[in-house]
Amino acid sequence: MATKKKGLGGFMKSKAAEKATTEEELNKKDEITPDDVMALKVPCKGYLCKPSDNVYGVEFRAFKLRDLDRGATLFEVAKPDDAPPDEIDDEDDSARFVQYNFPPAFLQLKNVGATVTFQVGKKEVKDFRMIERHFFRDRLLKSFDFSFGFCIPGSQNTIEHIYEFPTLTDSECEEMIASPYETKSDSFYFVDGKLMMHNKAEYAYHDE
Repeated sequence: MATKKKGLGGFMKSKAAEKATTEEELNKKDEITPDDVMALKVPCKGYLCKPSDNVYGVEFRAFKLRDLDRGATLFEVAKPDDAPPDEIDDEDDSARFVQYNFPPAFLQLKNVGATVTFQVGKKEVKDFRMIERHFFRDRLLKSFDFSFGFCIPGSQNTIEHIYEFPTLTDSECEEMIASPYETKSDSFYFVDGKLMMHNKAEYAYHDE
């Protein structure tokens, strides 16, 4: 599968998003939906599902960021072709948390392509969807909503999504640069409208 989708930027205007909810409230639910996470007003401190909730065997194998305006690769990582599948451990969150270090100029980018390669297990994956929420401290910067579509069992898939970054003021950029890892994101993955994976990231912006 090789398709190119464009994110739905800005503050999503669903009815659920108009009413704030909390991480604690969602942790009490049996199933968490896209509308639920869109109603969160701050980044999550923990996780809204367990690694073992990924019953579809979705595993990310490669990831690349590129500046679409300049055609430059910003970041790239890939697992070796012979790397064994990830082991599932509900007591270990290290595989779903990452810290990124980018130069300050990253905050000036407008259009960034994110290409991801992933495998799925023995089950078909219906309506695979990611909602990604970016925050600086407790302020929402932007939400992105991307569809991966339908994935057949045992397939490897590559897709590029386009991020249209928000315009930041000079003072906002200076504050984010001066506050490493206080810029955060929650990436929520859904299959058929049900949360099955939750990854988190933190960002710092500084010169090498």
